[in-house]
Amino acid sequence: MRSTRTSAAPRHGRRTALTAAGLVAALTLTATACGGSEQDKADAEPGGGTSQAADTGAGGGEGGLPAGLADRLKEHGIDVDQWKDGGWKNWDRDKWLSEAKDFVNPVIEGLWQPDRMKSAKEADKTVTAKDAAADQGATDPEPAPVEAVAEKKPYHENAAPVGKVFFDSPEGSMVCSGTVIKDVNHPGKSNLVWTAGHCVHAGGSGGWYRNIAFVPSYNDYGKSEAELANATTTEMAPYGTWWADWASTSDQWIQGGSESGGDGAAYDYSVLHVKPEQGSKSLEETVGAALEVDFSAPSATEVSSMGAWGYPAAPPYNGLEMFKCVDRPGRLSLSPSLPTMYRIGCTMTGGSSGGGWFRVVDGETKLVSNTSIGPLENTWLAGPQLGRAAEAMYQNMSKTYGGQ
Repeated sequence: MRSTRTSAAPRHGRRTALTAAGLVAALTLTATACGGSEQDKADAEPGGGTSQAADTGAGGGEGGLPAGLADRLKEHGIDVDQWKDGGWKNWDRDKWLSEAKDFVNPVIEGLWQPDRMKSAKEADKTVTAKDAAADQGATDPEPAPVEAVAEKKPYHENAAPVGKVFFDSPEGSMVCSGTVIKDVNHPGKSNLVWTAGHCVHAGGSGGWYRNIAFVPSYNDYGKSEAELANATTTEMAPYGTWWADWASTSDQWIQGGSESGGDGAAYDYSVLHVKPEQGSKSLEETVGAALEVDFSAPSATEVSSMGAWGYPAAPPYNGLEMFKCVDRPGRLSLSPSLPTMYRIGCTMTGGSSGGGWFRVVDGETKLVSNTSIGPLENTWLAGPQLGRAAEAMYQNMSKTYGGQ
């Protein structure tokens, strides 16, 4: 999401998050809350870089993969058993598979232990002040910083659908944030997680990341580093570890995403289909909550407030606690040829990438975006509008893999 190479800039005042405390309360993500758009060019032909193409079929193939996929992987020199024994650590960039159909993520039971989770680094996506100043199109003045507020504990009672996304990259173990979302085709039994595209795929410079897993309500009671010195997996992952057996992101992210977001930033979103490392119930049944995704892509001028939730991991945060920012959104345009993004004031740092943005619609909290990029100064966040292309990706994931 953003870089930690420089320290945060001095605060130039703090914007009041909302004028009415009631709106903050409405955006509290409790389980009970789960019950004309500014599309610009987001309505182009839907593109979804779906993983493990549908022609692999469903069913229990080798290593828990879809039937036929293990054989296809062997054609690329990937043996599933060797992969699970540590072969995934081979990041030969000349052979790093970048085509969406070559996603592979077999469960490696016990890989994500508490110490490994705590050591995972934030996934940075940074835009510089110079880049932001060169914005073109419908861009509003830069928002004043909104200080991130720690979420109430335990998280499963106050932010039930939110958690952390872990994955391995050539640079080591990394972390983002994610949200349990409803599956319209499988009500009450969703196994879908919403996060950022850059949390699952490197964009134009590489391929799918590895060992992608979701941990809902990570460190549920927000314990300190000292208190977690000898933490058990149950303390860190009270609802278990959920492995992505399918992943989708946009073709625009796969082709144009970069370390600074690039041309893919406005399409920096992803849906994961997950399965438990242990157990048989669905993610929604296990966690007890899921949020609907709002694909209407409302204009920022029509929305009085949005809230961003996540686990910031770069200083001054350490990734162990969940935070939130609530603000009136503005518009950010990185290019006149790209869809306009939402932007809010927020001091959350890297690690909160992929975390959901929420708004209240007719009394119901819905996911409307996710954290994508932010500046070096840690003063604001920007996220993509979710329109028809994002909905097509979601529907494809739900219909093709949702019931598995």
